[in-house]
Amino acid sequence: MPQEVKLYFDYKSPFAFLAAEPAFELSSRFSVKIRWIPFQLRIKGKGERSVYSEWKVQYSYQDARRWANRRGGFAIRGPRKIYDSTPSLIGAYFSQEFDFFKEYTRESFKRFFDHRLELDSGEEVSSLIRELGGNERDFERFLNDGEGERQFRAGMEEAHDDQIFGVPIFVFEGERFWGHDRIPLLEERLTEFGLGLKSEAR
Repeated sequence: MPQEVKLYFDYKSPFAFLAAEPAFELSSRFSVKIRWIPFQLRIKGKGERSVYSEWKVQYSYQDARRWANRRGGFAIRGPRKIYDSTPSLIGAYFSQEFDFFKEYTRESFKRFFDHRLELDSGEEVSSLIRELGGNERDFERFLNDGEGERQFRAGMEEAHDDQIFGVPIFVFEGERFWGHDRIPLLEERLTEFGLGLKSEAR
């Protein structure tokens, strides 16, 4: 049986965006099942951060774009405001239940960083779900009637138990790997556990 690797993510994180495709590919090379767990990043707005934090934010986006360019280039534009991404993260739970999570996640990341999706708008998330073939009325009930919030809060409680402080963070056998650039270290650990798939079995 594949072993579980948790991945905590938020659609407003450029580094979670960079981790997404490599994470989707892990199960094709290792006997693992990735469990994606939405995690709401708490980000201070301008005026609440020190100048050093402002410089760090600017650098982070510059660095994310450098990594994106190494992979052929894709848009990573800075956010227009501080986002409460809860509607989009609840959408992630909904898409997992109805088996279109990969498509939903790819589009959520791509459109947010190209300024074509407002993660805090239930209406825009609902529209994306409809576009991907999901039932928007079912999603609106899931979002507004408590079940989506319940699943989201349970995930945040699990994150607290796992001592999650940012994204993307992979967790394997209780060990955390923070950042898309730590994926090679995770792969080393998976290999040490004998979870690598032989090339002929791929």
